[in-house]
Amino acid sequence: MSYSQRWQEVFGPLEGGDRMTLASTAPEPGVGSNGAGGLKHTGGPWTSAAGTAGDLRTSSETSRTVLGPGHEGVTAGGAGLTAVAALAAVRTSWEERLTAVRDECDALQGALHKVAREMGETDIGVRDEFAKVNGKPEGGR
Repeated sequence: MSYSQRWQEVFGPLEGGDRMTLASTAPEPGVGSNGAGGLKHTGGPWTSAAGTAGDLRTSSETSRTVLGPGHEGVTAGGAGLTAVAALAAVRTSWEERLTAVRDECDALQGALHKVAREMGETDIGVRDEFAKVNGKPEGGR
């Protein structure tokens, strides 16, 4: 089997019929030339995931900050009880966990935004390169 025949087997015939396409070169966004749904990763899922990480960062920090006021008066009201010391240890543990979640989500949010930008730039670059091959101006479909 020749190299050209192998590529035609993978990507389909050059003229007509079903063939594999990149989402960024499909006639409609997210639709392959055969009308089936195509892979499109630009922006959406990565940006959405970054937003979710940001929301979790915010809610974990909010939860951490309300632990202190929620425990006010416990030490004075429960003086002499061993449960007060145990409660303080649990509070400290939760504050440390929530701080770790907050910090991890902060780092993750930045990384996910970076991926969204890079993937978007890659899609645009691939589209423009295909446009050149097809004799269309950059940014054209």
